[in-house]
Amino acid sequence: MEDVIEILRSIHPEVDYELETGLIDKKIFDSFDIVTLVGELMDEFDVEITAEHMVPENFNSAEAIYDLIQSLQED
Repeated sequence: MEDVIEILRSIHPEVDYELETGLIDKKIFDSFDIVTLVGELMDEFDVEITAEHMVPENFNSAEAIYDLIQSLQED
């Protein structure tokens, strides 16, 4: 989980990722941020994030992102 938060902080260091649950819904992350995030997550965790995974529920919080990574690593 800490690796995910570290990546998120590299994009927006001012956000409290332990508490924030609306990264997409509150427009904290824009489309460019998501593209950057997805690229870094795929490199760091050696997973493939496809278009079907690109839904707000998977990216609204650090926990949701961590859960997505975990499920992709299990596949």
